[in-house]
Amino acid sequence: MFGWRARLGVVVPSSNTTVEGEFRRALPDGVSLHAARMPLESVTVAELDSMADDAVACAERLAHANVDVVAYACTTGSLLHGSGFDGDLERSLSETAEVPAVATALSVKRALRALDAERIAVVTPYTDELNDREESYLNDAGFDVVELDGRGIEANIGIGTLRPEDTYRQVRKVVSELELNSDSSSRSESSSKSDSEPTSNSKSESAGDSKPLADSVDAVFVSCTNYRTFPSIEALEADLGIPVVTSNQATLWDALRRPGVAGGAPGRLGTID
Repeated sequence: MFGWRARLGVVVPSSNTTVEGEFRRALPDGVSLHAARMPLESVTVAELDSMADDAVACAERLAHANVDVVAYACTTGSLLHGSGFDGDLERSLSETAEVPAVATALSVKRALRALDAERIAVVTPYTDELNDREESYLNDAGFDVVELDGRGIEANIGIGTLRPEDTYRQVRKVVSELELNSDSSSRSESSSKSDSEPTSNSKSESAGDSKPLADSVDAVFVSCTNYRTFPSIEALEADLGIPVVTSNQATLWDALRRPGVAGGAPGRLGTID
């Protein structure tokens, strides 16, 4: 029997081509995946707003497969109306399917808190309108969004064509900007110090050094469940020295915890129960 360990029900936008592929490759043995789809073509406020009612209908149908947990796999769709809406969405899906439910936006917050991350850099494929909403959502949740970079893509099918190397390069671009800003700040502080303090015959070895990335941010968050990220997570963590959280990774990690299944999510997050 498939799903002898757990059956994961996932609700995805109709144009999402990434969630099922990433989840299936990462699921532990004995866990099966069962999907239902909500109509969405463009990642806009209007289309995202219409998905909540569709999500409930999807959860009802997933219950027919006796799933053990339902995951609403859309980041902006679960944060669209700010704090409170995310929890209401989870409760609505849980009551409908009569099993635990998670929504990506809340899963991301749980993941960042599990990693003790407060200062974060955010990378997205979104337009400015959605980036602004996401930044407000994260700030309201107590996180400090130090840097945010979006690709400005509206068509969800276009987001799904992005490759893991696109994720990697976009994150490295943001990190480079952070390191440049940190280096400029260090030089400015050093210059101010030298103006106010007696000069020394010895050169300062640290005046021009960049601060470690961990001094600027605690983690990087890559948003969007249609942005393929799993193959790049561990490489980014190894190269940057800080945790990387992605929408699909956080959703899978959070969902698997509900039926008590260990493993699955890649990266440092996957080592946390």
